[in-house]
Amino acid sequence: MDINFLGQTFSIGRLGELFLYRPEEPLLFSTGFFFFLFTGFFIIFLSLRKHALTRIVYITLFSLYFYYKTSGLCFLLLLFTATSDFLIAHGIFASRTKKWKKAWVALSVCINLGMLSYFKYTGFLYSLGAMCLQHAGAWLGIPSLASITCTPVDIFLPIGISFFTFQSLSYTVDVYRGRLQPLRRWIDYLFYISFFPGLVAGPIVRARDFIPQMYRTPVLSRAHLGEGLYLIICGLLKKCVISDYLSLNLVDRVFDAPTLYTGVENLLGVYGYALQIYCDFSGYSDMAIGIALWLGIRFRANFDSPYQSATITEFWRRWHISLSTWLKDYLYIPLGGNRKGRLRTYVNLMVTMLLGGLWHGAAFRFVLWGGVHGLALTVHKWMMKRFPGFKKDGAEMTPLRRVCGVIFTFHLVCFGWIFFRADSIHTAFEMLGQIFTRFYPDVFAQFVKGYPAVFLLMLGGYLIHFIPKRFDLHMQQAVARSPLILQILYLTLAVFLVAQVKSAGIVPFIYFQF
Repeated sequence: MDINFLGQTFSIGRLGELFLYRPEEPLLFSTGFFFFLFTGFFIIFLSLRKHALTRIVYITLFSLYFYYKTSGLCFLLLLFTATSDFLIAHGIFASRTKKWKKAWVALSVCINLGMLSYFKYTGFLYSLGAMCLQHAGAWLGIPSLASITCTPVDIFLPIGISFFTFQSLSYTVDVYRGRLQPLRRWIDYLFYISFFPGLVAGPIVRARDFIPQMYRTPVLSRAHLGEGLYLIICGLLKKCVISDYLSLNLVDRVFDAPTLYTGVENLLGVYGYALQIYCDFSGYSDMAIGIALWLGIRFRANFDSPYQSATITEFWRRWHISLSTWLKDYLYIPLGGNRKGRLRTYVNLMVTMLLGGLWHGAAFRFVLWGGVHGLALTVHKWMMKRFPGFKKDGAEMTPLRRVCGVIFTFHLVCFGWIFFRADSIHTAFEMLGQIFTRFYPDVFAQFVKGYPAVFLLMLGGYLIHFIPKRFDLHMQQAVARSPLILQILYLTLAVFLVAQVKSAGIVPFIYFQF
């Protein structure tokens, strides 16, 4: 007997296998199996929520199982990270000299970045080394070096390793800076690191924001439940209705073979990807924030309508806020920030964004993407110094100037997305070539006629994105104030809509690969 729920088919005969790790079916917030698991988990949670230690142990065990279902035995890496940084933080706090404190925090940096580098960058560094030897051999006339071939190194990348290593590293650095005291119990720190709503794709939660909430009895008021429900519904619709549909029916096709499409179709593919990655990542963040809220933990917002930004600086205040602020606090400012002169400020910006690009993946196209944003931020900062009018931002801008700024910034961001999404730099330049040399605007009408659902979904997605924030708050409050029966109806309708458009296979969240 088979059961279909949220587009997934469950066989009663293999029900036990569902609880084991399967690489082809990682546990996602948007799957029916997660809703099944979470329902049982939440019912038990309600009975334990007033007992702090029991609640912490219970959520931690579920979080470890959640990570096991996404990355298998790599949950042992999570345990290792939690144990090492828990002990290191106590070593930092107990040290009486600055020298020993620095030694401890350096150990934390080496462990976290070393582990991250091994899993994410070994193959990249191996290929880079082989390429350098080939060029050196050709230049020096050494055939044995010039003929070196590079066999790709295949290392499994644990899902979410970039997020939980950054989160753990921020904890030890904050202890070193004296901003917080280390937790006394290992289980408390493991709870912080493994908390499943933000474990595999963020947001990156600071310990000083999270830890004070750990010991409070969760308040499950009607307003909290309604707010969480609204965020979960929004996240589901963003991910499963908009992002997945655009990915399968437009974006993947164009980026896989850009030369088969005209310039206008390539440009629409780029617009589609800009909407896809926003809905995919912000959709995950919405669901993570909503689920965490139900468990008594409030995360800060991770996205704030980024395509409404009128400058590239404003964009990075609105996009992936937890990462951009992490890079600012733990990389840009330690490098010197803007405290060591104008030239050093520009260098610090470029270094931060280049490393931010490399954080996303071990490929030159990610470094180039980071370089595009670093250069744009540097130019904008230079212009603010040179022309006082450019210091105006947000509501201070005239309406016309703001509209022009939004259009320019959006297209600058889309230009960067081409390198971010393309399989190679060669493919990215093929797309740019099609857009600038074979545009053929008359094809637009044929596109709208041939792909009406895709066009309407893109148009609707962008219109919703540009709705003023106050309307979103009004809708959230309306859901929160609704009777329980109506809230259940809202969720049922969302699940029904997801089931109608959901693809047969699982479409992982984009940021799982980072």
